[in-house]
Amino acid sequence: MKFLKITIAALLTYATFSVNAQTNNVLSNAFKQSYDYEATRNYEAAINAVNSVYSETSYEINIRLGWLNYLSGKHKESIAYYQKAIEIMPAATEPKWGIIYPYTKLENWTEVEKSYTAVLRIDSKNATANYNLGLIYYYRKDYISAKRYFDISLNLFPFNYNNLLMSAWTNYFLGNKNEATVLFNKTLLCSPNDKSVLEGLSLIK
Repeated sequence: MKFLKITIAALLTYATFSVNAQTNNVLSNAFKQSYDYEATRNYEAAINAVNSVYSETSYEINIRLGWLNYLSGKHKESIAYYQKAIEIMPAATEPKWGIIYPYTKLENWTEVEKSYTAVLRIDSKNATANYNLGLIYYYRKDYISAKRYFDISLNLFPFNYNNLLMSAWTNYFLGNKNEATVLFNKTLLCSPNDKSVLEGLSLIK
């Protein structure tokens, strides 16, 4: 009887392994097909390939469909898949970055802002998220908020053209002319004869 139990257990283990292996093969083939179709810009076929193995609880499938739907111009569908991926793995920044693409295409700047803020809650020193949030506030003419985010990005990358230029202009509009002058001059080291920098310096003089 003991031998029979061991045999049954071994058979069940083998059967489970075989099912999992088959499932993995089907999943891998579907993803491979989707990459092949994506390479030829046949996004609809790529979406269909992944949909053939769709599972609502799969992070990988949802984030893949988020990207493919974005590429195909189905921005609302893309957002829905990215949101599912975020729900499945809330600590991941990957889908929070991904969802910014369709939100940007839809010009939904409120949601773009929320997405960058969500990234910063997990990765507070992310230079790109800080810089892009700074841009959002800069173009809203909320220079105090813009400066807060630009300062973080600039401290992380002190000799980056974009960080220097936007920090210079932000300080200019805040009336910090000495800081703006220093930053404009540093920007010239990155980009000699830069038109935006020369304009800024001429306004200060």
